Amino acid sequence: MIDQIQKHRKDFDSRIGSVQSLDQLKQLRTEYLGKKGCVSQFMKELKTVPPREKPALGKHINELKEHIELLVQEKIQSLQKEADRASAQAEAFDFTLPGRKIPPGSLHPVTQVLDEITAVFTSLGFQVEEGPEIETDYYNFEALNIPKDHPARDMQDTFYIEGDTVLRTHTSPVQIHVMEKQPPPLRIIAPGKVYRCDSDVSHTPMFHQIEGLMVDEHISFSHLKGIMNIFVHQIFGEETAVRFRPSFFPFTCPSAEVDIQCVMCSGAGCRVCGQSGWLEILGAGMVDPEVFRLRRLRFGEMDRLRLRPGHRTHRHAQIRHPRYPPVFRKRPPLPEPVLTVPALRPDFDKKRAAGGGDRPPSAGKRQPKTVSI
Repeated sequence: MIDQIQKHRKDFDSRIGSVQSLDQLKQLRTEYLGKKGCVSQFMKELKTVPPREKPALGKHINELKEHIELLVQEKIQSLQKEADRASAQAEAFDFTLPGRKIPPGSLHPVTQVLDEITAVFTSLGFQVEEGPEIETDYYNFEALNIPKDHPARDMQDTFYIEGDTVLRTHTSPVQIHVMEKQPPPLRIIAPGKVYRCDSDVSHTPMFHQIEGLMVDEHISFSHLKGIMNIFVHQIFGEETAVRFRPSFFPFTCPSAEVDIQCVMCSGAGCRVCGQSGWLEILGAGMVDPEVFRLRRLRFGEMDRLRLRPGHRTHRHAQIRHPRYPPVFRKRPPLPEPVLTVPALRPDFDKKRAAGGGDRPPSAGKRQPKTVSI
């Protein structure tokens, strides 16, 4: 039997060298190590061998089995390497080809609109100011003529942190901080994030807002309208119609809402504008003198305009980019400012300087006035 074992070993060594595929190797292994293979037959015959010869024969059978398994594993690795080499040659890689370009990202529509609004007002001489997003109750409400019993103080409208500390509900507190530190004339805008307890289809708990303030001599509500017209036509196009509606804000008097003709239906009426043909985009007004009395701010004969060009900036983004987020429409660069502020109505200013104008000169010390958007 030992001679038969040696013969099968030599036979296996010669046959495995001619194997060219994994299927052939699997078939050869089955012939030797399968249930009906030669190794299994030797194990069955071992039972009939005299006991004194079993150890020697068992050793030779185990050595044959181990030898076959070792050569099979080596052949598998060899065949896999050859397959990988053939695959690499079939898919020859050209190292001189240019790499695949990763397309660059783009700015979020809200960020684009914030930058565009800021560019419009900086071209008119306004400076960008920033303030804390966590404010005291005093700066967020009382200093802006919002008394203790005002509905905006309710827990369902404002995020209270602890005590009199709140997440700011608007960027108006920035104006108070600036007026405390800087003397007039002032032309500032205050972009930033604000927080309110609103969460529905058209509102989010956090949104972006831009406030503006202008403090200077000889400015009036007409300058406010002029600035707003420039802003609307720069952002939404020269052909966009604008209207001003009387409104109320605690910190402005008189106050106005500014609407533009619906950009979706061109004023014909649709579900976006509620069939009205108009879209509300911002609020504005002359800053209420009570705001300055509360802060004990004395600016003498200065007039004050309060601007709010981006009340909820994401609304401007939705109007500017109705198909957002797939593709943003490219707009031409902003032109150079055609007017300077406050000289938006030079003829009127000349009349008033000469003692005329649209309103009679007041007797005694004139009360300061303010406009806000």
